[in-house]
Amino acid sequence: MVSVLLVAGLVVAVFVGFNVGGSTTGPAFGPAVGADALSKPAAAGLMTVFFFIGAWTLGRRVVDTLGSDLVSQPGIFTLEASIGVLFFIGLALFVGNYAGVPASTSMTAVGAIAGLGLARDALNVAVMGEIAIWWVVAPVIGFWVSLIIGRYFYARLHRRVAMERSDPPLLEVDRSGAIPVPRAEETTNRRELYGVITVISIGCLMAFSSGTSNIANAIAPLVGSGVIEMNPAILIGCAAVGLGAFTIARRTLETMGSDITELPLTAAIVVASVSATLVIFLSAIGIPASFVVIATVSIVGLGWGRATRPVSVQGVMQGDSDVQVSVGGLAADDADEEVPAIGEEDAADIPSAGDLFDPGTTVRVIAMQNLVPLVGTVGAYLAFRFLPIWGF
Repeated sequence: MVSVLLVAGLVVAVFVGFNVGGSTTGPAFGPAVGADALSKPAAAGLMTVFFFIGAWTLGRRVVDTLGSDLVSQPGIFTLEASIGVLFFIGLALFVGNYAGVPASTSMTAVGAIAGLGLARDALNVAVMGEIAIWWVVAPVIGFWVSLIIGRYFYARLHRRVAMERSDPPLLEVDRSGAIPVPRAEETTNRRELYGVITVISIGCLMAFSSGTSNIANAIAPLVGSGVIEMNPAILIGCAAVGLGAFTIARRTLETMGSDITELPLTAAIVVASVSATLVIFLSAIGIPASFVVIATVSIVGLGWGRATRPVSVQGVMQGDSDVQVSVGGLAADDADEEVPAIGEEDAADIPSAGDLFDPGTTVRVIAMQNLVPLVGTVGAYLAFRFLPIWGF
């Protein structure tokens, strides 16, 4: 009977890892893919590699502590209960991935464990409260920082970095030697190349951060119950994450990279930098980092800031009431043209905000990112509260 339960537990853990890969690849590499700096297969490959590095190094610490901080009775993670927690985590994440919206694996996992704790009167309310507060504060910070950058500093930043993606490839592979070596094309714009390297590097950093925290969401209950050792569990979890990155993550990459707003490379760097900084800060103080929500809200903030950028309209200054003012968005900037300072844009040259910022998609993303953790929490609570099959 135990062997059957173990197989079931591993299957559910793989299911969770698969959905972790699907939901976290978009926030990490969506900006780079949306800016045409990286292909979807390349993003999946980098996600797999750097997730594994994060999981194998710092991730094992989170695996050791996840089951003891949120619940006051560590022994509550029986094999049956561990399978139940993993099932509700995977189910909730699958709902988000199926809808093409990357959901927070940390929020979903914490919600499922909290449901178990509430059902068995074993939830550490103080720890849960601290986590919840930071989950509200961090996205708000990301939104306003991105909005301010988009409204007041983006044009100047874009003018300096000038990193719109060009059609020719930035690199060519020199195969003359024994080992292929990538080299810059002679016509490559150096600032564009450095920008591409920067946004991809930040994506790798976010993938690493995801591995340090999200591997626990897939394997911590099983490792905590003692039915599988740490190292093989990490390998299984990372393989499942890679599978999700190469398959279901394609939809979340599209959502994060192009459906919410069109992202030039400069914008992708801003979003990734703001999100990565907040994720690192949260990790440093021991808070499970919900970088899915932070990255999404940062994209919204930056797009909103660009869409409400003030313009100077000569017709208005002359008292012409028939002049229609349209405000610009992210894609209004062209790397080959001089970017005017705030208040100096010509309204006739700036596309309307509706062309660049999709409110409908944004509402769908925010709604699903709140619904998915709720599904995991409520489902876990009801199951652990009313079904007597968990071996307590």
